[in-house]
Amino acid sequence: MSDTSTTTGSQEEIEQIELNVELPRPFDKQAEVIHSKAKRKVVKAGRRAGKTEMAAIIAVEGLLEGHRILYAAPTTIQHEKFWKACTFALADPIQSGLYRKNESEHVIELPFTDQRIKAKTAWNADTLRGDWADVLILDEWQLMNEDAWERVGAPMLLDNNGDALFIFTPPSLHSRSASKAKNPRHASKMFKEAQRDTTSRWAVFHWTSHDNPHLSRKALENITLDMTVLAVKQEIMAEDVDDVEGALWKLETIDRHRVRQAPLLRRVVVGVDPTGGAAEAGIVAVGIGWDGHGYVLRDDSVRGSPGTWAGRVVKSHGDSEADKIVAERNYGGEMVEHTIRSVEGGKYLPVAVQTSTRGKLVRAEPAAALYERGLVHHVGDFTQLEEEMCSYVPGDKSPNRMDALVFALIELFGLGSSLEPGDSKQADILESEAITVAELY
Repeated sequence: MSDTSTTTGSQEEIEQIELNVELPRPFDKQAEVIHSKAKRKVVKAGRRAGKTEMAAIIAVEGLLEGHRILYAAPTTIQHEKFWKACTFALADPIQSGLYRKNESEHVIELPFTDQRIKAKTAWNADTLRGDWADVLILDEWQLMNEDAWERVGAPMLLDNNGDALFIFTPPSLHSRSASKAKNPRHASKMFKEAQRDTTSRWAVFHWTSHDNPHLSRKALENITLDMTVLAVKQEIMAEDVDDVEGALWKLETIDRHRVRQAPLLRRVVVGVDPTGGAAEAGIVAVGIGWDGHGYVLRDDSVRGSPGTWAGRVVKSHGDSEADKIVAERNYGGEMVEHTIRSVEGGKYLPVAVQTSTRGKLVRAEPAAALYERGLVHHVGDFTQLEEEMCSYVPGDKSPNRMDALVFALIELFGLGSSLEPGDSKQADILESEAITVAELY
């Protein structure tokens, strides 16, 4: 496409220059977003669905219309595609000197004006501070901390009553692990809230990877063969999956029995599922009340070296006023005990090692049954733990936070493991549905 733009070299001279701007023709789904007049747009689309290309079109057209655009993505790698698309589209006017490009700061601007495109990283929300824009684009929004919008982004639009565009793909367990979000589902929550908006201020858009006509059908078919059904739903079909078919836990069940404060507790234990690699170590504190109900108190899971997670276990033990730490012998229980004892404050802490006589699934099922019977309550919200629970389908590799939870429930409710050296009283009792938990105390 060609564009006639005006630049001000001085107050006395105005030069009209006709230059070529190379922008791809948007396909239908992209065009809906580009042409929408809503002040707040939320786009939920699959991988390689043309989201970033669409953002570049919006940015370049916005610049040509005299606006100031700020684009942010969590990492430099992620915003590089946007930057390349913008610089390619504006190559002719940049080369002619109409627009000035600063490669190190990722800025394309019309000299002596506020008109510009700037690409920044927003892994930390504070990197956006001190700026302002007419149009704010937050790409891979699901991976950003909510503060990037709530505390920083929204205020920077005040002066010019600017517009905001949020772009995301529903987070999978894999992508969530790299997220800075306090609530990994905050983007999906925003999408649902925007859907309920009865004004024209918010607009939502949804499309799949299949809707991108430029994406290879064969490549897409091959990729999906290598993905789980859940991953295809989230990453390709861009579906928010609240309940995974076949999962042992349902979010509705957890929500139904959620509480904001725990009663007087009889015991508190910290379940630990260690990690030998890059995955998180599961560290979950659970108590049992005099009412015979379980209460999930803390999720202190952490990614790091053995010293890092062992230190976090010691802190969780103290913060939750726990009387015991529990781990599984079959999967590193003795190593857990040794590691905890080697860090400051851990030398004399009580560590119980569970010897499993049954597989993880067989032990996870009665733990899930306690939830169904209304016997376990989450004290507050534990988004990442709950995502693992509600995404776990028997046969899949069990995630660390969920395992730590199950270990704690095994100790507190005696779900069929031999406990060393802890109480064995409960282990032989709760095998029968005829005996309720409350009868144990």
